[in-house]
Amino acid sequence: MTHQISLHGIHVPLVTPFTATGEVAYEALEALAHEVLDAGAAGIVALGTTAEVATLDAAERDAIADVCARVCRERGALLLIGAGGNDTRAAEADLAGLARRPEASGALVLVPAFTRPSPAGVIAHFTRLAAASPVPLVVYHIPYRTGLTLDAATLRTIGALPGVAGIKYAAGLDDQTVRLLGDLPDGFSVLAGDDVFVSPLLALGAAGGILASAHLATARFVELADTWRAGETGRARELGHRLARLSAAAFAEPNPTVVKGVLHAQGRIPTADVRLPLLPAGRSSVDEALKHLAELD
Repeated sequence: MTHQISLHGIHVPLVTPFTATGEVAYEALEALAHEVLDAGAAGIVALGTTAEVATLDAAERDAIADVCARVCRERGALLLIGAGGNDTRAAEADLAGLARRPEASGALVLVPAFTRPSPAGVIAHFTRLAAASPVPLVVYHIPYRTGLTLDAATLRTIGALPGVAGIKYAAGLDDQTVRLLGDLPDGFSVLAGDDVFVSPLLALGAAGGILASAHLATARFVELADTWRAGETGRARELGHRLARLSAAAFAEPNPTVVKGVLHAQGRIPTADVRLPLLPAGRSSVDEALKHLAELD
């Protein structure tokens, strides 16, 4: 690893817009990146789950990373790129490829999925990756996708590794969450990854969030983070409840289908299309999200 990063604020994991004929709509992607940065986002995430990365081929992934890198270079914004997997050797090779992208501030790396290693195995996995990676790692902990729940002690051990900058924490809110946030390793930041829980996590000391819902109300999520940081608890609590309703609506169907439906309804992407096995969100789900979005004005 060649540098450290300071993680804070709201980061938007960009969707992958598609044209009516199924190709990636690169111009719309670039416009989205600029829009969320204009609204105050601290950075963007390329090739995350919200990007439907599992359905993108290698050429599309490279081109998407190119677009996001260009925008972040122009804007001086932080860029995280999704990388890695559940095979440690392959994840090392994937991370090595980021050396050719000087704009990459860090890599968002999923806790190994499906294999379900022991906590010691997960620690060993990230120890190898952090030692080999040309950029700092942000651990992506999302047990409902990986099938692996890690306790605060394990996450604290990973967070203390040289080269690990933070965690996208999408494990809900329980005693382990409180224990982790109550005793963080130096230089290790928690970014909320469950959109509905971003406000309580910020109240407990999270540094920000990586939030798909922030496509839809970027400035308000930025305001939420700023308000908690300023200690304006009453205002933060009220805004947090309103944004939680929007987030719940945005996740009423599999992510990013509702988010894409709203973005299309706003004219910000050319279609609401997703790739199989996802199906587009129903009209009622999109309308519900649009209703909660309008209530923020």
